[in-house]
Amino acid sequence: NTILVTMELNDGNLQTLTEFMRKTLDPDPSIRRPAEKFLESVEGNQNYPILLLTLLEKSQDNVIRVCAAVTFKNYIKRNWRIIEDEPNKISDPDRTTIKANIVNLMLSSPEQIQKQLSDAISIIGREDFPLKWPDLLTEMVTRFQSGDFHIINGVLRTAHSLFKRYRHEFKSNELWLEIKLVLDTFANPLTELFKATIELCQTHATDINALKILFSSLTLISKLFYSLNFQDLPEFFEDNMETWMSNFHNLLTLDNKLLQTDDEEEAGLLELLKSQICDNAALYAQKYDEEFQPYLPRFVTAIWNLLVSTGQEVKYDLLVSNAIQFLASVCERPHYKHLFEDQNTLTSICEKVIVPNMEFRSADEEAFEDNSEEYIRRDLEGSDIDTRRRAACDLVRGLCKFFEGPVTAIFSGYVNSMLGEYAKNPGVNWKHKDAAIYLVTSLASKAQTAKHGITQANELVNLTEFFVNHILIDLKSQNVNEFPVLKADAIKYVMIFRSQLPKEQLLQAVPLLVAHLQAESTVEHTYAAHALERLFTMRGPNNSTLITPAEMAPFTEQLLNNLFKALALPGSSENEYIMKAIMRSFSLLQEAIVSYIPTLIGQLTHKLLLVSKNPSKPHFNHYLFESLCLSIRITCKANTTTVGSFEEALFPVFTEILQNDVQEFVPYVFQVMSLLLEIHTSSIPNSYMALFPHLLQPVLWERTGNIPPLVRLLQAYLEKGAATIASSAADKIPGLLGVFQKLIASKANDHQGFYLMNSIIEHMPTESIVQYRKQIFILLFQRLQSSKTTKFIKSFMVFINLYGVKYGAIALQEIFDSIQPKMFGMVLEKIVIPEVQKVSGPVEKKICAVGITKILTECPAMIDTEYTKLWTPLLQALIGLFELPEDDSIPDDEHFIDIEDTPGYQTAFSQLAFAGKKEHDPIGEVVSNPKILLAQSLHKLSTACPGRVPSMLSTSLNAEALQYLQGYLQAASVQLV
Repeated sequence: NTILVTMELNDGNLQTLTEFMRKTLDPDPSIRRPAEKFLESVEGNQNYPILLLTLLEKSQDNVIRVCAAVTFKNYIKRNWRIIEDEPNKISDPDRTTIKANIVNLMLSSPEQIQKQLSDAISIIGREDFPLKWPDLLTEMVTRFQSGDFHIINGVLRTAHSLFKRYRHEFKSNELWLEIKLVLDTFANPLTELFKATIELCQTHATDINALKILFSSLTLISKLFYSLNFQDLPEFFEDNMETWMSNFHNLLTLDNKLLQTDDEEEAGLLELLKSQICDNAALYAQKYDEEFQPYLPRFVTAIWNLLVSTGQEVKYDLLVSNAIQFLASVCERPHYKHLFEDQNTLTSICEKVIVPNMEFRSADEEAFEDNSEEYIRRDLEGSDIDTRRRAACDLVRGLCKFFEGPVTAIFSGYVNSMLGEYAKNPGVNWKHKDAAIYLVTSLASKAQTAKHGITQANELVNLTEFFVNHILIDLKSQNVNEFPVLKADAIKYVMIFRSQLPKEQLLQAVPLLVAHLQAESTVEHTYAAHALERLFTMRGPNNSTLITPAEMAPFTEQLLNNLFKALALPGSSENEYIMKAIMRSFSLLQEAIVSYIPTLIGQLTHKLLLVSKNPSKPHFNHYLFESLCLSIRITCKANTTTVGSFEEALFPVFTEILQNDVQEFVPYVFQVMSLLLEIHTSSIPNSYMALFPHLLQPVLWERTGNIPPLVRLLQAYLEKGAATIASSAADKIPGLLGVFQKLIASKANDHQGFYLMNSIIEHMPTESIVQYRKQIFILLFQRLQSSKTTKFIKSFMVFINLYGVKYGAIALQEIFDSIQPKMFGMVLEKIVIPEVQKVSGPVEKKICAVGITKILTECPAMIDTEYTKLWTPLLQALIGLFELPEDDSIPDDEHFIDIEDTPGYQTAFSQLAFAGKKEHDPIGEVVSNPKILLAQSLHKLSTACPGRVPSMLSTSLNAEALQYLQGYLQAASVQLV
């Protein structure tokens, strides 16, 4: 089935695509993978997206329609954005056709497909709206008139995905203009639709099916209201505040029996709408409190009544947490302080809103046991799934801003009575203790960061005393599997308050945490791993780790054993917290782990082999590779000859990863291989040389995530095996230069091209690259002419100076002038002299200083040709490089070059911290102080041609520079003749 570069819109091609789509749904990877690869290979062809749209519109098979819709959306997500230096995979005619048809298609498709196309529209809109797609909004707004709510909701859903980015965009002129345009076209029709929909709800008050559709419209309209009002209060909405707010208020107090659901889990339409209205009210209360003042009291009353009358079922969670968040945002504004001052008000908020929503419900218990991943995400990472507990904590924090004393007093009573209940009958009343710990935590924590836990605590709560009396007991209990929720609470307490608790208590907790790694409960052993990992990162007084390897010595073996055993517990085979704790333990313990590595490396390698079959947990995988790097670094630091045993263990798995092209892992493998190769002291092993030709394959270089680690790996090859490459793989040198040529052409990756070239210049035997030298310089000049960015110029300067250091200043001048007469002078005058101040980094500055010194003192053409006029300005520039601050200004037109900001589904490059490369100085000890070298070299030059140097200096070097130069000469104890 070969498809040409332009795929015809015919049945044959539709059939082919259908067959491959079906295969991409196959559970068997040997069928699925090739089909995915095929679709990837044809996505650059013209008409491909149009064929997908035809399939999703006309295919007889519903599964294929949905599959085509998802494939189309992902294709748009990967390829719509045009990125400089990258091929544009969607032709202009296809772009135009898509934009002309997609809105209609979206509105006429069934809901499942409508959602995918709606997302695609918002991705295209993100790039093209409003400038390249000016009629998008008008095309959508006119559909409000259709009266068909399937169409209207399609428009609202698309508008929502298009506008919701206004909630987190930074302010900019461009953004203001876009929002203004949207408001001019959209605000009035939206308001009219809002009013009309509310009227229809009254007309159809008894028709359940109509109400369902109308209420989903009202929820979408309320979400759009939030997005359009987020950046600033638009004049239109200020003028129409009465319409919006009185209707919002009515909807909050509305209760329609028909819309109540029996489902206890899933939020119904009524709850979703009211949740969004609470959000809208909170937005106005926080941001536009003056304008909102007249409406605030009735919203506070309505939301209070809502909270007091809403049940504990899961379906109300979002509503309750948004309602509590509204109170939290109101109570910490000085404007509204008076609403909460009364002691009775505070007591009833605590009693009726906070305490009931802190309780650990049976739904939480189920999540703890059966859906631990979700539970951990909510509880540990504060994921954005708003829980009642999180909201109640925020309300406690908000109230403490003005009423810390009374609130702490009210809650202390609750905490004591809960703990009392627990003590009466722990087996039955353990949930009381859980709530008490939660209350103490929310009362005590004023400010926290991921790095340090709680950084600021409520003075009125004695954390240490609570730890000794109530937390340690649970940690010390002999049975780690009893009361797992309380154990998890205790572990979390240590973790959160680690910066508040004294060190001896943390040390007391460490062996107890190590024991909890064996708990059956996933939450419990995960929390134990996480707490240990956090404790191990804490810093002591002299910036060393707070807990030392010596203090860990009694528990080291148990710690490593239990961590690796925990990976075998059900549900934790790819637990990222355990893997991160393994990495952190290695990092803390350093040489203490050397004796354990021979057994552990086998377990890590086996794990790597398993996860590489189907990588699904990016964080787990990252920490796994970090742990491998640490094992290698620490062991080889103690004994470099062990590097071979690591290669034996890892290479079979690496080979498999590279052969199966496991995209997520390839950049990691290159980094670990670089680390291994850099450790070798003698010549390059054969196992590496066998791989060398494969590293130059163009397909590897097409993925941006591969570029940094591949360049580093090739640099390691050049550093360790340049002679071997020159003698046994000389036919690969053009391939190496081809890589350089590709990288140098890209604004994003040109610096990587220079890293590679600098290693070639530094390490390759001269005779092996002599025939290519001129071509290299010509390529660089072509790039200078086509686009001369600051980054390129800085790298170019380091390169030419390194060339001069390696081959001598005469060789540098001759190669320039062989390309074009007087070229050398032009480069000095137009690039080196004006731009050298921009060079950054100590090694880079040193290379430039030594290179320029050679040009000044070892290049006859600088002394007796028309280049002589550049001698003093070049010296002045060099003294500037030594003495003036670095020029880090960037021209205005270059600010947009942001390397990190290239979206796409290709795994971005993930740098392994523990595979770090040490800074390499190609000049090394030969020159320790470039200023002294300059003085000595000028002295040598002046003895060769007496009188010349002082006369050049006295005529045109400025006084300040001359003074610095005298200083260098004195320091070097030489003088000019």
